[in-house]
Amino acid sequence: MNKRQAKYQSLCPSPLSLLIALSLTGGIAHAQSTTGSIVGQVPAGMGDTVTLQSGNGLQRDVAVDERGRYSANQLPLGNYTVTLKRGGQAVQTRDNVALRVGAATDVSFTEAATKNLEGVSVSANALPAIDVTSVDSRTVITSEQLAKLPLGYSAEAVARLAPGAVNNGGGFTSATGGSLVSFGGSGANENAYYINGFNTTDPLKSEGGLTLPYGSIDQEEAYTGGYSAQYGRSDGGVLNMVGKRGTNEWHFGGRASWEPASLRSSAKNFYYQNGLPNPPLPTGSLYSPREKNEYWITTYDAYVGGPIVKDKLFFFASAEMSKQQGSSVGTVTSSSPYQTYQYKMPKWYAKLDWNINDSNIVELTGASNKRSYQGNLYRYDFQNMVPGRLVSHADSTKNGGDLWTGKYTGYLTESLTLTAQYGKMKTRAFQQPVGYAPDLTYVSGITAQNPAIVGSQPRFNNQTTTSLYDPDRGNTVTNLRVALEYKLGDHTLTAGIDNLTAEALNQGRVTSGPGYSWSYGHSDHPTAPLDPGLGVGPTAGFPNGATGYYVMKNVNSQLANVKTVEHAQYIEDNWQFNDRLLLSLGIRNDQFTNYNANAQPYIKQTAQWAPRLGFAWDVNGDSSFKVFGNIGRYYLASPLEPALSAAGAQTSTTQYFTYSGINPDGTPSGLTQMSPPVSANNNFGVLPDPKTVTAKDLKSMYQDEYILGFTKTLGQEWVYGAKATRRVLRSAIDDFCDVDLITAKAQALGYNVSSLNSCYLINAGRANTFVVVDDAGQHHDVKLSREELGFPDMKRKYYELDLFLEHPFDGKWYGKLDYVFSRSYGNTEGWTQSNVQSDGPSESADWDNAPIMVYSNGDQGNDHRHQIKLWGYYQITPEWLVSGNVSLISGAPNVCLGLFPGDNPDPSGYGSSYHFCRGVPVTPGSIGRLPWQRQVDLGVKYTPDFAAHKLGLHLDVFNVFNSQPVVNITPNLYAKSDGTLNPLYGTPRVMQAPRYLRFSVTYDY
Repeated sequence: MNKRQAKYQSLCPSPLSLLIALSLTGGIAHAQSTTGSIVGQVPAGMGDTVTLQSGNGLQRDVAVDERGRYSANQLPLGNYTVTLKRGGQAVQTRDNVALRVGAATDVSFTEAATKNLEGVSVSANALPAIDVTSVDSRTVITSEQLAKLPLGYSAEAVARLAPGAVNNGGGFTSATGGSLVSFGGSGANENAYYINGFNTTDPLKSEGGLTLPYGSIDQEEAYTGGYSAQYGRSDGGVLNMVGKRGTNEWHFGGRASWEPASLRSSAKNFYYQNGLPNPPLPTGSLYSPREKNEYWITTYDAYVGGPIVKDKLFFFASAEMSKQQGSSVGTVTSSSPYQTYQYKMPKWYAKLDWNINDSNIVELTGASNKRSYQGNLYRYDFQNMVPGRLVSHADSTKNGGDLWTGKYTGYLTESLTLTAQYGKMKTRAFQQPVGYAPDLTYVSGITAQNPAIVGSQPRFNNQTTTSLYDPDRGNTVTNLRVALEYKLGDHTLTAGIDNLTAEALNQGRVTSGPGYSWSYGHSDHPTAPLDPGLGVGPTAGFPNGATGYYVMKNVNSQLANVKTVEHAQYIEDNWQFNDRLLLSLGIRNDQFTNYNANAQPYIKQTAQWAPRLGFAWDVNGDSSFKVFGNIGRYYLASPLEPALSAAGAQTSTTQYFTYSGINPDGTPSGLTQMSPPVSANNNFGVLPDPKTVTAKDLKSMYQDEYILGFTKTLGQEWVYGAKATRRVLRSAIDDFCDVDLITAKAQALGYNVSSLNSCYLINAGRANTFVVVDDAGQHHDVKLSREELGFPDMKRKYYELDLFLEHPFDGKWYGKLDYVFSRSYGNTEGWTQSNVQSDGPSESADWDNAPIMVYSNGDQGNDHRHQIKLWGYYQITPEWLVSGNVSLISGAPNVCLGLFPGDNPDPSGYGSSYHFCRGVPVTPGSIGRLPWQRQVDLGVKYTPDFAAHKLGLHLDVFNVFNSQPVVNITPNLYAKSDGTLNPLYGTPRVMQAPRYLRFSVTYDY
């Protein structure tokens, strides 16, 4: 425990004692954000109670306190009628009060409206534009806005409207196809996903989560910082989706959408940017003819909702089916580059709401989000650009899963509210070959086969399956949340627990065919060592290697079940210090335990205290000017994937050969062994002792965040504001794989070490103590300072200035303009590394060894200095509405990774992965930037009078100007450690999607 942790622990009693004390005094918490609040001010003597009536019959009566204030928390979302009463008689009424998730809606009453009108009801709808009770940073998009804006049908497309949120630069997607979002400089898989309060985040790699059908989203909340102690396990953002619910009125409808291939612009081709491959290809510099790709998408959904028993029992149900069909052409180096394919993406959502009475509510939610793929693989004639014969069927895949959750809300007294929620999610990652031939060996790199043997026609077979997976592969998650809330004078005390258990089942893979594959290669420098870091010599030193041709035998194997148990307790006090100042004082304690394939714990983290302190100052006392701030700490649990790598029994080896012949099926013959099986990370299939997997006293990954901002009305129609954010990553977990360094230190200490792991989980950029096992089976501590490890201090820092101007919807138009200036810099991006397309924790080369980190400090792959976002809509007439969404984002840093200078160009055996370009140090971002990303989306909607505006005809045009800048390039300058240039260096890997159109028909009754 460090001094800072000890300080927090000494100031705070145990979580159990806090919960007991608050229970006895009536304290407890905000539930997860699926609800809203109504608050307000009443002039003295004007009224004594306020009645709130929802559209589904729920009624709550709250008292006006001695200061003339009232508040009602934990209200289900919907439209409310708010009535001020005196002596049981209505004085004033506000109709159609719409709640926003996680926010307080101010419904205050004025004395002027009731002078000389005693006993007469007065209706009004004017509400303040600013929520002066919130201390966080969030963007809430309602279903009404979703129906008007030209957005992609995904939760991530909605979240990108938030300031500081950008699409990741590595092309990373969730298992169900959602493009991951980076919030505030954090890695794109450091976010949390919620549906109706249930955590749906992918437990394996934290890549996205299950999401709702687009038409079922009532509100989507994108937290970009400052969230309360009720939320954890995220240091990026939170995507919180609240689904629709039934009311006393019947509603039904649907949508049909079509994105035709004929109106989709062609994607730009990829070309070799660093010379041509050797041997040369007949296609010249063409690498991937993407202009030949085409596909179309159709989407159908329907919904129905209403009362089963009026005022008591309600249901809402919806279903969505999206289908993408098309064909694509891969790279010129592929043996079966042409494919025809089909994706099916079904979703459904169902919800039951039971108002047992006005004091007890039960909610049941079910949801499903899946994606399946089927395809056929063909040869391709790149010179004539036409498909060839069928090779085989592609592997069939099915990803995604289902969840269910139940929630109880009890308004036990006027001051005490209890919420309890439990749910379970089960996902699968099915992948199975169709017509798999187990007697065939997978062969790759066929364009590097020796032309003296094969001429101009590479040899290969019909094996397209590289790996085999267990058909029952998948994950399960259970999530329990219990919370109490107690109003005590000016204090709203909250506390709760947030427990989550996740398991990854039947994970891993084995190489297809005989259990190994072949990959051909060529060296331009046959007399130079091929891979000196792994002890692989020059090809010229072996028979048939004089011209630089060789082949690699690859073996990969890994199968396991692993688990994590995560508990948290939180407590919070929202203190209305005076009429204008609200203080939010909270703290959260997280505990994480991860288990390996033998159900043995290898990471155990306790007493991770995360304070959350915020304020909101209603400067003028009339909700027209708010100044707010927030300081918080956010911890990340380790996902399950490291249990399959550093803590797993993975086999990943390569063996090098020269050859004298190539069989008709593409496999080599006349082999001469150049090396035994080698592994850069010592992955030889041995499950490590769990005590040795992590550095001793490992600290969790956590980040501190600081926010200060204001929001102010500008006249009667505008709102503007500014916000400054600072994020500092204090600790990071990564894998360290230089086992020789640990061996040398152990031997210097007199320990005869007989077993070492492939990699160790460490705190990056710090001193670490490793546990090793000697020949007698005894454990010993081996401490290496940061200097002995050869590491710089770990750094990830982010700052942001956000300026906005907003015109709230006035019945005619809505608009919002955001400008963000930001910088994300340091030597670690987090759990992703965009510039090398590493999408999982401990998967990148960062921190694996000292040479990799030399000159690593600079602008990170998700750093975008300038972001301009403009979006809104205009109701021209009751029948016609136009909308738009403009996004201008400056490019990410350019990157060049090469070989290490000096006598050993590849000291770690990682190839062209060092921060040197042609022998010159190149820190990230020091050689320029990629182009700006410019996206303009426009929409028009027609709702004719003759259909009572219930029928809608929509046309949306995405990327109107067909801008296709490069988003990600191949960063590796060399193909091999011998200095052979990589012709793909600088070649685009990700580009902005081309222009396309979407036609939609909707009907809402």
